[in-house]
Amino acid sequence: MRIDIFTIFPDVVDRFAAEALLGRARQRGLLDLRVHDLRAFAPGPRHAVDDSPFGGGPGMVMAAGPIFAAVEVVGPPRPLLLLGPGGQRFDQVTAQRFAARGVAGEGLSLLCGRYEGVDQRVADHLVDGELSIGDYVLAGGEVAALVVVESVARLLPGVMGNAASSAEESFSTGLLEYPQYTQPSVFRSWEVPAVLRSGDHGRIARWRLAKALQRTRDRRPDLLSARGGLSPDEIRVLAEHGQSEDG
Repeated sequence: MRIDIFTIFPDVVDRFAAEALLGRARQRGLLDLRVHDLRAFAPGPRHAVDDSPFGGGPGMVMAAGPIFAAVEVVGPPRPLLLLGPGGQRFDQVTAQRFAARGVAGEGLSLLCGRYEGVDQRVADHLVDGELSIGDYVLAGGEVAALVVVESVARLLPGVMGNAASSAEESFSTGLLEYPQYTQPSVFRSWEVPAVLRSGDHGRIARWRLAKALQRTRDRRPDLLSARGGLSPDEIRVLAEHGQSEDG
């Protein structure tokens, strides 16, 4: 899958994306991540990408010229999405939709804002939409872009070592993930639950579902509401493990 990122800090993006999961995906040709330096498209000896806002006010605004020039020269895959607090909320469903584009041979592009934002003409006449990773403000869009890239890339076929891992993670089924344990079976007197050491995969699956339901009920009831509440079988699974629908 090809993903293009437009930024004034290309090294920040490239350094992160050269490591771990993303780095391996790039090396294996599963992720074609292209990072473009907006300053390379800015005029003058300073290659300035920002200017003071019309009407006055604090801070600087990213100018339209370098951004338009970069996009027009590169011709990146669409949609081109501006990362900012006013955009559509990015979540696991959106990540899955973007990953499906990759499977279909399509890509996407991300524009990282900075300073007080970008010239509104970029939002009105160049990008295809806006995307937000949460209701808070960052210094720039680079961290947000990396959140999107990693969330999407790990859903692409072949990127993760175990394809089943992504299917059982938090949010993939509308639930938080169940607790995980590894060796040793006893650590500082705390034991791994006996069911996980039983070898009974049916019991383990129902225990994990019960724990996922319990965690989601207690910590993120909004997720349960969004999926229409608990099903009759899920209520039974909770009851089997000494839990009720309401806690």
